[in-house]
Amino acid sequence: MAPVGRLRNVVLDCLDPYQLAGFYQQLIGGEIEADAEEDDDWVTLQAPGGLRLCFQEAPGHRPPDWPHAETGSQQIHLDIDVGPSAGDVERAQERVLALGAKPLDVDDDNGERDFRVYADPAGHPFCLCWIAAD
Repeated sequence: MAPVGRLRNVVLDCLDPYQLAGFYQQLIGGEIEADAEEDDDWVTLQAPGGLRLCFQEAPGHRPPDWPHAETGSQQIHLDIDVGPSAGDVERAQERVLALGAKPLDVDDDNGERDFRVYADPAGHPFCLCWIAAD
């Protein structure tokens, strides 16, 4: 059966689209596409591999209450692969914290769990993940 459509964008609400786009550009790469003179409430990050991550200004934005989705907060999170080992996550963690991320759940049970959870500067959760090489 053919799909109804195809994914065009992943859109994150935030207070400052340019600031959050810059954070994700440092996290996953890509080029920021925006014209501040035409539309200062929408910024697009054209990421490697064709993904378009967009940032929309939302006055009054409140970050999700992770991990308590039952309180009515809307949840979305991104999983970012950073390499094949926990050491890769350690290095990536240093970088994302320097970029303004905040740790939410970084207890990986001495390497037993293959991800750690952070919040971007607008409060959206994301995970740094590793996939162990076989």
